[in-house]
Amino acid sequence: MRLLLAEDDAILADALSSNLRAAGFEVEVADNGAVAEYLLLKQPFDLGVIDLGLPLVDGLTVLKRVHAARPTLPLLILTALDSLDSRVAGLNAGADDYLTKPFDFPELEARIRALLRRARLSGAADGRTPVQLSGRLSFDREARRASVDGVALELSPREWLLLDALLTQKGRVVTKEQIAQAWAGDAAEPASSPSGTLEVYIHRLRRKLEDSGLGIRTVRGLGYLLEDV
Repeated sequence: MRLLLAEDDAILADALSSNLRAAGFEVEVADNGAVAEYLLLKQPFDLGVIDLGLPLVDGLTVLKRVHAARPTLPLLILTALDSLDSRVAGLNAGADDYLTKPFDFPELEARIRALLRRARLSGAADGRTPVQLSGRLSFDREARRASVDGVALELSPREWLLLDALLTQKGRVVTKEQIAQAWAGDAAEPASSPSGTLEVYIHRLRRKLEDSGLGIRTVRGLGYLLEDV
């Protein structure tokens, strides 16, 4: 799970990010609201932890803007402001939970895991297919979108089907026959055209995945394998 921690206290941010990484999370830190907002809107995070007292853009504004653009993204407020008005304002702005400082790290971890569980259950309940994350790649099968660090990949229909087949069996060989089956019924490009060969599509997809942390390995005589690089 990939988290964004928006905290301008460098000592606290360092301690929290270290503990979260030790707990198995991938963490990126933003020390002001402008950076936090940009990252949450442009990159595929699973949850945001946001301090209200951020410089440049305050945490409440970040919450409102991110919630408006990504309403299903879980957001947790982390702040020293413990008044009722502050809690109500934060929750009304789009936060899913509110934790006041000082706090114990086990409680923060428990709240984060509870929000992530709730998000997964909500996605299953309304029939949405969860976004699959692999390395720096975000793959949304339902919306037919793929991106690397939030930057959309321009994929042809066959490139999309090829990536889907490889990602579904990541770490295992996908045979040419399996790819042909995945392509069956796709009339976007005649199979007999010069650019319609599997090798050409593999080459194109490799180039588009160069910055994703993933690579496509040719297994001679068998097929292709998607793996971390």
